[in-house]
Amino acid sequence: MEPFNLYRKRIIPEECILLKDDTIISADENTIITSWKALKPKKDLHHGYSCFYLKEGFKVSKFCLEDGRLLYWYCDIVDYSYVPENNSFIVTDLLADVICYPDGHLKIADLDELALALRRKLITEEQIELALERLHHLLQYFYENRFCELTAPIQSL
Repeated sequence: MEPFNLYRKRIIPEECILLKDDTIISADENTIITSWKALKPKKDLHHGYSCFYLKEGFKVSKFCLEDGRLLYWYCDIVDYSYVPENNSFIVTDLLADVICYPDGHLKIADLDELALALRRKLITEEQIELALERLHHLLQYFYENRFCELTAPIQSL
């Protein structure tokens, strides 16, 4: 795959930013793997790696402490679009997230934002359906003890 631009589009807050500082490690028709430093540094989060699953509609990220240890896995439910005019992938965050802590504890996050986006008509019913279907599909990896399949491409980075 030839070089391309990668954008992150958020619904709440509304923004679309070029991920100009992300490094694309590899890309093919199924996945894009990146490394990055935290855009908005937090107390513990320093850097990480992400694997964008283009056909499945989610992004699995390894959030790391400054010393490289795993902070947690962060899974975004997303949609992808390719814009050939400027050779760009736009990754739209569909709000629902799953956080997996090193001890295996799961947290489903931001479903309240999904409801708020629908109430404010910031998201379509089709996007809500897509988000819920993809969230269900992602959760199956956890329930079937197969989440390691999704982390494998970035596990050793």
